[in-house]
Parts: sequence; structure tokens; C-alpha cells
Amino acid sequence: MRIGELARRAGVSVRSLRYYEQQGLLDPERTAGGQRVYEEGAVERVHLIQQLFAAGLPSRTIIDLLPCVSTGVATAGMFDTIRHERAAIERRIAELTAARDKLDGVIECVLRAGIHQEPSPHAAG
Repeated sequence: MRIGELARRAGVSVRSLRYYEQQGLLDPERTAGGQRVYEEGAVERVHLIQQLFAAGLPSRTIIDLLPCVSTGVATAGMFDTIRHERAAIERRIAELTAARDKLDGVIECVLRAGIHQEPSPHAAG
């Protein structure tokens, strides 16, 4: 498939796909005219790349981990990286959960005190 179709199907911009290629995360074939052509599995790969970026992994780490995803085989170093990144995600989840719980407490406090109408900016004072 061409880059525009991959972008549409993966829900990303063409610019993002070019960035992924520049970072070594995608490696499309090229036509004789130089146009990018992607395999069917590229949609799933783009989704995975997006998830890993969203989890806070840098592109260098993602590049190192993608062979594990493709083959299911990892070196000891790759496996350590995977475990380290998973632990970092778990810490962030715990931090976000704590923040959410504090906001829930603020919401409960506001609901007990009541929500008041904001004064109209056009009201005579």
C-alpha cells in the first residue's frame, strides 16, 4: 500500500510515517519511481509504534524492541530493556492513579460544598 493509504488506515499523518521511517522504525519498499510501498502488516506496526511512544519510550528503545515483536526472540539485553520499560510504565500508572484519586477527593469536596453559578460578566455591579 502507498503512504497515503497507510496513513489513513493507521489513523496517522503522512508526516508521522515519514518521521518513523527517518527514525528507522519503518522500512518501506520503494517503487522504480521512488514511491514508498508498505506491506499489510505496517498498519499494526504503526499502531504498536504509537503505543510505545505514548508509553514514553524513545525511538531508539522502540527500534531495539521491534525485532522482539516481529520474531518473538530477544537477547538478554533486549529482555532487560523490555522489563525496565515495563517497570517504568507501572510507576507512571501508579503516579497517575494517585493523582486521579486526589482529584476524586477534590470532586467529592466540591460536590459536598455545592457548585455555584458564576456571576454573569454583564451583570450590573
